[in-house]
Amino acid sequence: MKYSLGMNFFQNMISSIMKRTLRLDSLGLKDFGVLHKDLIKTTESIMSTTGEVSTLVYSEHLLDMLENQDDTDLLEFLRNLVTNYDIDTEILIQDTKSYAIERNQKSYKKLMQASEPRWLELFKRLNATSNGTSRLLKLRERISALRKDNLEIEAMDAGLLSLFKYWFNPSFLVLEKIDWSTPANVLEKIIAYEAVHEINSWDDLRARLAPNDRQCFAFFHPLIPEEPLIFVEVALCNSIPSSIQEVIKIERDEMDIEEANTAVFYSISNCQNGLSGISFGNFLIKKVAHKLKMELPKLDVFVTLSPVPGFMNWLEKKSPKLHERFLGGVSIEEDLMKKVIVYLTESDREDKRPNDPVARFHLGNGAILHKINLNADLSKKGKLQSNGVMVNYLYNLDVVEKNHELFFKTKTVQVSNEIKSLRKKIDAGKL
Repeated sequence: MKYSLGMNFFQNMISSIMKRTLRLDSLGLKDFGVLHKDLIKTTESIMSTTGEVSTLVYSEHLLDMLENQDDTDLLEFLRNLVTNYDIDTEILIQDTKSYAIERNQKSYKKLMQASEPRWLELFKRLNATSNGTSRLLKLRERISALRKDNLEIEAMDAGLLSLFKYWFNPSFLVLEKIDWSTPANVLEKIIAYEAVHEINSWDDLRARLAPNDRQCFAFFHPLIPEEPLIFVEVALCNSIPSSIQEVIKIERDEMDIEEANTAVFYSISNCQNGLSGISFGNFLIKKVAHKLKMELPKLDVFVTLSPVPGFMNWLEKKSPKLHERFLGGVSIEEDLMKKVIVYLTESDREDKRPNDPVARFHLGNGAILHKINLNADLSKKGKLQSNGVMVNYLYNLDVVEKNHELFFKTKTVQVSNEIKSLRKKIDAGKL
């Protein structure tokens, strides 16, 4: 990959650290006795040892064993952790009372130590191993799946999430451009992780990466430099597109990017399920927009071409007959537009935020609902999710932060004049 100077610096630093990290297979096991094949005993070894090297050896051994456990055995192990390595509430109460009486450094440190479950310390020690961060991401992915039916490990999932929020702070992330010269192992991951518009072949991928007017950017973390965390695909145009078909088609005329005035964010994909609950999209879009603006000064429109993934499910509940008719291929544009506008501008949620998850994301980032496009996604997925509807959310870089604050204060959906006009027609019964 053509890493930037910043990425090269981080990679060299991490490489230096990893060279000093003693892997299990490079150490003489005689120095540590017999490594337990029992998960609990190995955990006890990790938590009781004070030596840095021995902690690394036992931690890597535990990760190896955990990765070979089926879900039943893994769940049993996690339950044991919650039981035996959780917060001691009696000590916490005592230390809280002590801190209330005498607020000094000693009492503060004792309170902090008492308030943190010991299993969280275990995860910190596992993270110190070679590839520990990447392996913990996979472990949290499994824990998140298991907690849905096992609420006793819910706190553990939340604890790992809190650690990842520190370890994957946006200030640590490195923005890299992905293009056709990027190593194949990374390109394969772009194909695999694409979550919005499926990439069906290498020709498909080439059409999105090779032309200068089609670009892709991803966030990487220095500890896992070949694993994208999130990526966004961008089309450089001289107008706002109204369908995804015209954006991703393989055979088309490439335009001179120096003449482009519009940057279209048409696909944003999160890559690591273990980071569920952490949003990088807000930071990514704004950083890419500013980067493109610096490189191409003529760009003055930054807009999405976004799916509406929750619409048809919502319509099935609100109007089953209309939903059935749409699925059957019978669609009157006025009926469709009316329902989509209601779906996007009203809320059925307790928190009064928009019904649609993509709308919540972009409006929360400070974008406005700019335009609704019918017949914009004719793929099978697009028809099932939204009856082919896609939306343009407009990012005005001058007021995006103001819109962000306003949205979270008022829950108001900021819309363009075109959407306002359509909404008035609906309210007046003219649409």
